Parts: sequence; C-alpha cells; structure tokens
Amino acid sequence: MSGFDELIDGYRRFRGGAYLAQKARYDSLRSSQSPRTMIISCSDSRVDPGMIFDVGPGEIFTVRNIANLVPPFEIGGGRHGVSAALEFAVTQLEVENVVVMGHGGCGGVQAALTSKFKGAPAGAGGFIAHWIDLLDEARDRILHDHGGRMDRDVEHALELEAVKVSLKNLRTFPCIPEREAAGKLKLIGAYFAIRDGVLHVLDEAAGTFAPAV
Repeated sequence: MSGFDELIDGYRRFRGGAYLAQKARYDSLRSSQSPRTMIISCSDSRVDPGMIFDVGPGEIFTVRNIANLVPPFEIGGGRHGVSAALEFAVTQLEVENVVVMGHGGCGGVQAALTSKFKGAPAGAGGFIAHWIDLLDEARDRILHDHGGRMDRDVEHALELEAVKVSLKNLRTFPCIPEREAAGKLKLIGAYFAIRDGVLHVLDEAAGTFAPAV
C-alpha cells in the first residue's frame, strides 16, 4: 500500500509526464465535461475502471462504492450519494451508457454472503451492514439454490448477482426507463475477473456473462 509520500512522488511524475502530454485535452476540459459513459464499480483498490478501460481524462464518469451497489429509488431520509451521482450523470451530463461492473474477490459480497457485520454498531461495521443488506434477497436465494454452501462458487454467483441487483434498482429511477425506451440510454452489466484480467459482459436476455470480444 502506498504511503502519502509515495503518492506525492506519483503526482510529480504525472505533472511532468502524462499531464504535459495531454495538456491540450486538460485545457479543453477546464469549463465542462461530456463523458458518454457512467461506470458504477467497487471501491476495491484492485479494480480501477480508468485502468481497466484504458481511458483518458473526461471520458468516463465514475462512482465507486462497496460492492458496486445501486440502491433503489427512494426519497426518504438519509444521504443519497449514489442516487445524486446517477441523477447528475443521466439528467445533466446525459450519458449514453451506465455500466455496473462487479469483480472477483469482492470483500463486500463476501461480507453479504457471511453476514459478517450483522448487528454491528455504526462505525464498527454497521454502516457496511446496512449498505450490503441490498443483497440480502439475492444472498438468501443463492444460498438456497446451493444448499447453504459458502464456497468460492457461491461467492462468485453472488458477485454476478450483485450486478443484476444494481441494474434492477437502476430501473426504479424514473429517468432511466424513460431514456431506455427512447433509445437514449443503455444499461450494461459487466464483471472483471481479477485472477485472469478478463472482462465479462452480461447478456440480460439470457442472464449470463460472457468474455468481452
């Protein structure tokens, strides 16, 4: 894990290298952005969407959180960080695609599967527990289908299902289905396998993931 001094070293390399090399692009982005795609991915340090998709500044609008989850549309109390980012990307930036990308070895999915933080107080796992309970229904269904096992195959199944849960929740936001119906927006499910570096894309009609070609 990099210490902050190492990050500053990296910043200096960026300033003298990539920033100068792309100075014209940065200049063009000073006053506005117009990314075509929003990516919702996990906060996990191993799955940086910018690196995986090899994109430059201004190309993707990214939201990262535990287990790449999207909550359903709701207007009750609490803060709505993901919902606000989604609303901004779709209604203000008018992105053409929203990609939900899960990944292998997801700690949030592992915690959901094992109920690791169930009953923990806020600040000691409780915030995590309340976030990943978005997967409770999917977890219970998958555990039932696998006879209560909690091995890697079951964990993998829940990682894939987490992507589908978020896609389902995205469609509870009024701005999403109306833009899908008009052909202005496309929702895409994806999964990055850390073990081999392969990106899989969801065929929603079939409900299956296949390697990107």
